[in-house]
Amino acid sequence: MTNAPLDRRHLLRIGGGMSILGAAAPFAVQLAAAGSAASQTAPDYKALVCVFLFGGNDSNNTVLATDSDSFGRYWAARNTGDDPIALMPPGTPPAAIGSVSPVTGRTVTARSPEAWGGVLPIVPRTPNPIPAGTNATVRTFGLHPMLAPLKTLFDADRLAVVANVGTLIRPITKAQYQARTVAFPANLFSHNDQQSTWQAGNTEGARVGWGGRFGDVLSGLNGSNSLFTAISTAGNAVFLSGQSVVQYQMSTAAQPAVVINGGSTGTLFGSTVAPSRVRDIIQDESAASLFAADYATVTGRSVGAATTLNSAFTQSTVTAIPAPPTFVNPITGLTETNTLAVQLQTVARMIAANSTLGLRRQVFFVSLGGWDNHDVQNTAQPNNLAKVAQALSYFDGVLGSVGGMNMRNSVTTFTASDFSRTFTTNGDGTDHAWGGHHFVMGGAVRGGDIYGQYPTLGVDLGAFRNPDMTGASLVPTTSVDQYAATMGRWLGTSDANLDNIFPNLRNFTRRDLGFMST
Repeated sequence: MTNAPLDRRHLLRIGGGMSILGAAAPFAVQLAAAGSAASQTAPDYKALVCVFLFGGNDSNNTVLATDSDSFGRYWAARNTGDDPIALMPPGTPPAAIGSVSPVTGRTVTARSPEAWGGVLPIVPRTPNPIPAGTNATVRTFGLHPMLAPLKTLFDADRLAVVANVGTLIRPITKAQYQARTVAFPANLFSHNDQQSTWQAGNTEGARVGWGGRFGDVLSGLNGSNSLFTAISTAGNAVFLSGQSVVQYQMSTAAQPAVVINGGSTGTLFGSTVAPSRVRDIIQDESAASLFAADYATVTGRSVGAATTLNSAFTQSTVTAIPAPPTFVNPITGLTETNTLAVQLQTVARMIAANSTLGLRRQVFFVSLGGWDNHDVQNTAQPNNLAKVAQALSYFDGVLGSVGGMNMRNSVTTFTASDFSRTFTTNGDGTDHAWGGHHFVMGGAVRGGDIYGQYPTLGVDLGAFRNPDMTGASLVPTTSVDQYAATMGRWLGTSDANLDNIFPNLRNFTRRDLGFMST
């Protein structure tokens, strides 16, 4: 994917906005455009929400295979080291702090897996095929003990698991990867490069992401407010940058579009007249310089956009969106701010404002950091997973009644992360790996099931050779392109545009993984 050069005519065509977002982005110019779908109309509203887990979530402790063959190899690999990270088998009751665990014989602390109880069983509607290398006659599955709210959503058919997703150019086997006979993405275990490849299909430095490209082809459905097509509450993200659409960055304040201070009401340098004069100057399009005139046009649209957005956020349907519940760290017992839930509250408020703003298609980006758990994984990951579970459950509940309407069928939320982590422990954490498991949530999701091939578990040992794992890293069997294209098709992106956005998609037999209702 490449970015088209922006000349004066193109700048004028796409327009945009500017907002001041505090310390994170003091002056962020926001641009948006009428996309190639400008002449289309859509009677419905749809939104796609990316929840990016920065640092690389250990999906081996998020979605587990619990049949005796799989869990036995899992236990052997992870119930070791100075601070073992193996979760307890399903059905294991939580052990009291300070007691000796009957399962492991270790003294239990708040950060011991023994204190959290066993893995939470989930029963997929369709049995996942048993892959080569697995001796189980039936495969069973479970979620991390901190994910009880997601088990509830899974059982209610509003949450699906997509197994072993990773950045790929074309299908690849363990043998092909080890022999280097099939192309695969560069810098597989680099945080920055894999974050970019997940979001934009290329390593660090990529300028256009697939969320932004969805916006390019669908923003025309949003009419005069097309600059609100791609929205981030987590700062700048290449995921939302399109060739025409550029993300609009919002704060999580009650008035999320912060206007330029010099152009706001009140005083400036003690003068009540100065603010309006500054506003006139920065919006003056009569300058001889074409760049200055274009800048004034963009700034003028920005000021208007901020006013429009902040006004929409005063509507009763928006202000009625409740705040997230209090979050308590399950390890320390201390109250913390669940920043992911707060971001999703702002997304819900933006969704509630869609009727006022005349919007039909939106793409959102929210994030949560702290997943690079090379050590103290038993402290960090359970707390983060609890935040994800609370935030998604809260968001699902809010979407159940937005302005008196159930918006669950209109909004699809999915997780993404740099990569997963090694199947083995390094003593009290895990290291960078490749394929991992992800969640997709929404009323249009064919939930209660696992999509894609859940892999064989276990590192090569003795006569055992795992066909799905190289070293301690899973080789992905589902590509990010397939994962993304399935949601893009539901959002309304045509197959021709999907081929444009994901040039590697044609290398895979299955373009649609089937987890979205059409």
